[in-house]
Amino acid sequence: MTDSTPVRATKPRQTRPRTEGWEQKKDADGRPLLQFASPRRSMPPVHLADLTPEQRVEKVKELGLPGFRAGQIEKHYFQHYTSDAAQMTDLPAAGREELVAQLLPSLLTEVRRLETDRGDTIKFLWKLHDGSLVESVLMRYPGRITLCVSSQAGCGMNCPFCATGQAGLTRNMTAAEIIEQVVRANRLIADGGLGDPRKVGHEGERVSNIVFMGMGEPLANYNRLMQAVRTMVDKKHGMGMSARGITVSTVGFVPNIVRLAEEDIPVTFALSLHAPDDKLRDELIPINSKWKVDEALDAARGYFDKTGRRVSIEYALIKDMNDHAWRADLLAEKLNARGRGWVHVNPIPLNPTPGSVWTSSELDVQNEFVRRLNEAGIPTTLRDTRGKEIDGACGQLVATAEDEAAAASVLID
Repeated sequence: MTDSTPVRATKPRQTRPRTEGWEQKKDADGRPLLQFASPRRSMPPVHLADLTPEQRVEKVKELGLPGFRAGQIEKHYFQHYTSDAAQMTDLPAAGREELVAQLLPSLLTEVRRLETDRGDTIKFLWKLHDGSLVESVLMRYPGRITLCVSSQAGCGMNCPFCATGQAGLTRNMTAAEIIEQVVRANRLIADGGLGDPRKVGHEGERVSNIVFMGMGEPLANYNRLMQAVRTMVDKKHGMGMSARGITVSTVGFVPNIVRLAEEDIPVTFALSLHAPDDKLRDELIPINSKWKVDEALDAARGYFDKTGRRVSIEYALIKDMNDHAWRADLLAEKLNARGRGWVHVNPIPLNPTPGSVWTSSELDVQNEFVRRLNEAGIPTTLRDTRGKEIDGACGQLVATAEDEAAAASVLID
């Protein structure tokens, strides 16, 4: 005898975004608040890295010295990773301290550092001149060293699954504060803080890859971001890095994606999408209320058309929220509708954050999501995640009460 009871299809479980342990900031109409403008805060003194090469020469002349001294200071700072006047013996002894203090004022004070992955991942907590706290994460991989940098203190994009977004935007960082994170990381590498460079790499080892995936929405601090990027890639007056080793990420600031495409600097561009449908993405990524999924994808495709650089789609896989098979299919459909060969998808299991009730997808669900995209012809790679144990992975960077207590006892340099 057989059971004739009809089998009912199980409806995929759909969890809606919500917060627990903190309250999402809302505007007067009850929508998640977006902060595009930086609050007015005291900014640090102007630094060499805030200036163009021409402005650096003029600044040195204003201080009563020949313009070529600017080039000497550039070399010490960008190539030898020092702000210590005592090491700049090619500068005149008389007035050297004053000159260096004017051009290389102190910007970041290290509060503490945490290590994991047997010392291959280091998270720095920095205190800015006004007491704001930011973090950056240094990671050694086979054949490369990557630094995840912050571009803002806090973030105004208010994404409910991101710890940084819970704090709101404190202020934009200057170009020099962004660059200083790289200089300090390079100094640590040169001093053997990431392993003896003579044994694990070579004596000239330094940061090879930059990802703007730390605190902040990089494209909301556009002008300072681009000043920092220009300095990073400048071979004569800056750090001489490859633009292809620099990744600029955004949650979908469409007008500035278009601007970035016009810069003629072929950085890698990453769009943090996290949902292919507007209904969910409106809740998950509040900026979607201004620029919808299709607008963000059109801008991303435009970046590829202008630069020839393949775009990365970042997608945090969240259990029962955005990891459904039909969403993988919809994502593939939308990407393929814009052509082939222009995009790569990087799903990443959600990293846990304080106050969040969400968790990463089950392994079989992750694998199915990736399989469907690959079968649809979309190159897809589940991304390695680093630094979870020290709250240094994507979406985890935030100044905690413990961080603030530690910073309170640290005097600014």
